[in-house]
Amino acid sequence: MDRAEYDVIVLGAGAVGENVADRAVQGGLSAVLVESELVGGECSYWACMPSKALLRPGHVLRAARQVQGAAQAATGDLDVAAVLKRRDSFTSDWSDDGQVGWVESAGIGLVRGHGRITGEKEVTVGETVLTARHAVVVATGSDALVPDIPGLRDARPWTSREATSAKAAPASLAIIGGGVVATEMATAYASFGTAVTLVSRSALLGGMEPFAGEAVAKALRELGATVLLDTSPTSVRRDGDDVVIETSAGTTVTAAEVLVATGRTPRTGDIGLDTVGLASGRWLEVDDTMRVPGVDWLYAVGDVNHRALLTHQGKYQARAAGDVIAARAQGRPVADGAWGTHVATADHEAVPQVTFTDPEVASVGLTAAAAEAKGYEIRVVDYEIGNVAGASVHADGYAGTARMVVDEKRRVVLGVTFVGQDVSELLQAATVAVVGEVPIDRLWHAVPAYPTINEIWLRLLETYGRP
Repeated sequence: MDRAEYDVIVLGAGAVGENVADRAVQGGLSAVLVESELVGGECSYWACMPSKALLRPGHVLRAARQVQGAAQAATGDLDVAAVLKRRDSFTSDWSDDGQVGWVESAGIGLVRGHGRITGEKEVTVGETVLTARHAVVVATGSDALVPDIPGLRDARPWTSREATSAKAAPASLAIIGGGVVATEMATAYASFGTAVTLVSRSALLGGMEPFAGEAVAKALRELGATVLLDTSPTSVRRDGDDVVIETSAGTTVTAAEVLVATGRTPRTGDIGLDTVGLASGRWLEVDDTMRVPGVDWLYAVGDVNHRALLTHQGKYQARAAGDVIAARAQGRPVADGAWGTHVATADHEAVPQVTFTDPEVASVGLTAAAAEAKGYEIRVVDYEIGNVAGASVHADGYAGTARMVVDEKRRVVLGVTFVGQDVSELLQAATVAVVGEVPIDRLWHAVPAYPTINEIWLRLLETYGRP
């Protein structure tokens, strides 16, 4: 057995693991990444980047068609082969050479292979035993959940990985699910000319403001997709070149491929958690510094802790974890109070998220329902974004909605949701307002430039009322 010692061992070299290791190294520690697949992880090769590369051309084409003068020039269809080729450039053709080069340049070690915790502060990778002086960090991410629907696994379904790395667009695609992956991939493939049927057991984008899912469902139907709500698959089978899905509504859906997008499951099943008294295959509970209670040298960052399954939020956690590991190792003060340097306070009530459907859904903080459930005394303010001058210039007949949820006792914004074209670019201002707990009275002094869609902030404040 080969042996090596580092201050920090990180299981998983995705974006989250890379950030933990980078912060630890910048804090004066040594760190090593353990990775069995591509360095860079899910986001780089099968999720965030390739999915947005698939979506962007359709967004651009439809945006051009919503502006007279440009619409007359935008008369063709998408070149799907060119879209896929551009997608491949973002994944570096599924080569991680560039990411490995960054790891080396950052002074971080890399061990290829499947790592398992085999003792206190010990990880074994094949014939190599790694020992951590200070911490082991689990950043192994999550896998697509394939539900126990009769016949589904035998039907060889796509998951998000196959959907984002496909070499061609199928003639037809059935999608099981109604969340972010389901709606984004429905948007992308409908843009390619694929006949899409989306089967969702409830409304789309559950957990978000209801009008978001309603707008996305309407838009998907306008793209030619069939959207079946309050419908569940009862069985799935392969029949020659097709997949046949029987539904709870008594209908049958037939497609060339089926994509399962019904959630995620933690990638913790075979990493040795049992050696430290933790259950394998489950999400890992952590405190706000990302440390696992009861095991003072073990941290869990990103999807595996189930706090917020978003790359940017995982990287936020990673920065806190890497910094706090270094601080504890060197005996420096730990700022673990709310909004301190070494905690991920925003995970609780200030998470930003964009669903890159068309229209986009951009949100941060609490929905009205979530705020009420938490006991806040709230006021909900809605405004049609299309009534803002900047929106009318941005697109002819701009359609979209904004909602602001206000904590009436403190007079601060608890949550904001935007639905409409390009609203993702409005989100950071909303995030600053929520995280900074900026008083409504002060927001009146944040003057939006005219004519931009950002003037929606003024309209929301006017609807709420002057101080």
